[in-house]
Amino acid sequence: MSNGVVSPDRSALVAYGSETGNAVDCSEELGRALERLHFATIVSALDHVPPASLLTSSLSSYSFVLFVTSTTGQGDFPSNAKTFWKSLLRKKLPADYLKDIEFSTFGLGDSSYPQFNWAVRKLHKRLLQLGAAEIYPRGEADEQHEEGLDGSFVPWTTDLRSKLLNRFALPEGVEPIPDDVLLPPKWVLSTQDNLNGEEPDKATKAVEASHDATRLTVTLRMNKRMTPLSHWQDVRHLDFVGQSTSVSYDPGDMLTIYPENSTSDVQQLIDCMHWHEVAKNLVSLHPTEPWRLSAGETPPLQGFLHPITFRELLTRHLDLNAIPRRSFFSLLAHFTTDSFQKDRLIEFTKPEYLDELYDYTTRPRRSILEVLQEFDSVKIPWQCAANVLPELRGRQFSIASGGHSKRDGSNVRFEILVAIVKYKTVIKKIREGVCTRYLAELKPGSQINVSLQKGGLGVTQAEAWRPVILVGPGTGVAPMRSLIWERLQWSLTLSSKVDNRQGGNGRHSSLVGNSILVYGCRNQAADFFYRDEWRSIQDKMPLSVYTAFSRDQSSKIYVQDIVHQQGAEIARLVLSEGAIVYVCGSSGKMPAAVRGALSGVFEQYGGLTHGDAETYLARMEKEGRYKQETWG
Repeated sequence: MSNGVVSPDRSALVAYGSETGNAVDCSEELGRALERLHFATIVSALDHVPPASLLTSSLSSYSFVLFVTSTTGQGDFPSNAKTFWKSLLRKKLPADYLKDIEFSTFGLGDSSYPQFNWAVRKLHKRLLQLGAAEIYPRGEADEQHEEGLDGSFVPWTTDLRSKLLNRFALPEGVEPIPDDVLLPPKWVLSTQDNLNGEEPDKATKAVEASHDATRLTVTLRMNKRMTPLSHWQDVRHLDFVGQSTSVSYDPGDMLTIYPENSTSDVQQLIDCMHWHEVAKNLVSLHPTEPWRLSAGETPPLQGFLHPITFRELLTRHLDLNAIPRRSFFSLLAHFTTDSFQKDRLIEFTKPEYLDELYDYTTRPRRSILEVLQEFDSVKIPWQCAANVLPELRGRQFSIASGGHSKRDGSNVRFEILVAIVKYKTVIKKIREGVCTRYLAELKPGSQINVSLQKGGLGVTQAEAWRPVILVGPGTGVAPMRSLIWERLQWSLTLSSKVDNRQGGNGRHSSLVGNSILVYGCRNQAADFFYRDEWRSIQDKMPLSVYTAFSRDQSSKIYVQDIVHQQGAEIARLVLSEGAIVYVCGSSGKMPAAVRGALSGVFEQYGGLTHGDAETYLARMEKEGRYKQETWG
């Protein structure tokens, strides 16, 4: 491959849609696997694939294309895949539009969502509708799997490799590149002296420009602990303000915060890797082959835009505390001469040892830094740090502010509710979340970079008349708070318009439908967030708050139990008045339990059969009247 032209005889594109980075990691691992089969491979975000006018010729220049995408919100595509998806939905596209494309798809999802892996299923179906030929069956991973995403991804990848070797046989005398041979890096770090003052090319500048456009600098005004010091969990309310008159957001939208590694962790890694001499040097990241950017490959570390010190790179851009993936151990094996440690690292990469890898990494939440300290013979060349260590990606938090609290004068304002992650693992070590630890230590007056991400609630003032059922246990109440404040603002605005038409007599009922908040936490005294706000809002608009304090009595009570208790009212509002249901909070058992409770009250109080209740819920999902926003 040269000059941005893909060799037609043996080439591949791995195109991904990713919100949190999991699909990126899987795509990069697939890319390395394909390179070992001698495919010239490009790994790119779906939206970096050329637009629809060039789509056919672009994709058909590859031997095949692998599509990897997660699902967000209510069965939606990630933000870096939406443009590509829209290009496939044009009504004028002929049925044979992609007839020259061979493909396979892999989805990353969470089965606690009703729309489990909808994005990859929609993409798969549309590719077939447009004439593309499937060369290997679709794979789907589930975050709820006991072995995580790898429980499905590893066997799918292993079988795919065998299929490709049969479908695209290697020439006689050519063998796949063995795993013990280190693939040449696509991107390397260089010191500023080695760059010879070269200017970034146009493609690099375009990536930087698009990245800069998504960031906003905000100042922290408040970092308030919401739980008593005696409570086991530290939950914070953070209040940010940014100097922008154009930025706006809606309930359900998320604020992405870009954390930093602690000074201690960075120094431990430098000591472990013997990177002392380069720590203060300015470094830049660039492709080893310039055509990669012009060919559409998405560069790693997109937040790494200008020369910075190597220590700053480790602090702000590389994740030292992530749980390492299987591919990480494969890379480490190339950087040790200790035969025992090399064999152990290679063992972790084998599919038959997936259980053992899970027990070593995921169960104890063992970090990358800890792995490197244990495998102390491993010495990664600093030039390869960005190839071996994963990107320190931003973390998303549901915005808790809404209505009048979205602005501070002419400036935009964001409030978030954050549970600080800190716990002991099975090996009795204390774990802390990288981002929540960073936020817990952030002082008022600090300035940080953030970005906005659209959420899945899709709330509009046009539906203000509809009642809403809001189920938000724990910090899941954050988007609920945003929506309640927004509905209060709508109520005041609409009432003011009616007053003006009626001469200001104020004799009218609320023009916003009733809001029911079902809130759950452990203790009323410890973590009943925003209780005073709910009381004040109830004087201004229809709002009913029902609570489930699970540990305040001998028998535990959860939000699904409250749904049953208030079943008559909930069934009436949903079945007779067209209410919208929102469920926000931790994924796992809660969302399924709430959905089951709703089905039950539709049967008990709505006179529906079980089958009709499930059909009605499915219709609500399709109409956008049942929405779920949960996280692990």
